[in-house]
Amino acid sequence: MGRQVTEARIRSRFAAVRERVGEALERGGRGPEEARILVASKYYSPEQISALAEAGVELLGENRSDDLIRKQEIFGDAFEWHFIGHLQRRKAREVAPRVSLIHSVDSAKLIRELEKRTPEGGGDVLLQVNVSGEASKYGVGEDGVEALLEEAARTGGRVNARGFMTIAPMVERAEDVRYVFAKLREIRDRLERSWRPHFDLSELSMGMSDDYEVAVEEGATIVRIGRTIIQEDGS
Repeated sequence: MGRQVTEARIRSRFAAVRERVGEALERGGRGPEEARILVASKYYSPEQISALAEAGVELLGENRSDDLIRKQEIFGDAFEWHFIGHLQRRKAREVAPRVSLIHSVDSAKLIRELEKRTPEGGGDVLLQVNVSGEASKYGVGEDGVEALLEEAARTGGRVNARGFMTIAPMVERAEDVRYVFAKLREIRDRLERSWRPHFDLSELSMGMSDDYEVAVEEGATIVRIGRTIIQEDGS
């Protein structure tokens, strides 16, 4: 596939995703700027990442610390960078200074490690919640969320909880996981009131390539899009 064809496809598919997000926001009664599109860069070659920038992509998410470092050495501040993969404590030192948001904080031990590694001024994180209860997924259950908020509050602003992230089960119909997104929004809405003096909890990172429209309808502020933009069939 030549570079010109790749750029054209990426531009067209990203525009289509952006249009669908806008339509889902409208159906959910929200404004056109209330959800951002994060592209998961692990699926893209450096050439394709260049095309993403030209197509108007502003936000990249990386799953691995070594890939994050390698790609930032190439692209620098061409994008806003987030970390969306499972973060091992020993990698916190490498990741925290390089990203504006970590989506996958799921333990008090990781929060304490980030407190030590995060530069002065605080690091923004999302707490990963395993809404569906799948054993194969990372994240705390609903009953473990407040303990993580309490741990973050103890850092005195060095670890700043901005909201929550979840990964829905893989299903054939996106409608079948609407309950996951609705539940995470309910958890956020319930906790937002009591935690507002410490954290605003405004961000909900939920929805991926197969279910992002439903997630946006249910309140997602960040959707994580994978290989959809470059695959022939858009899957």
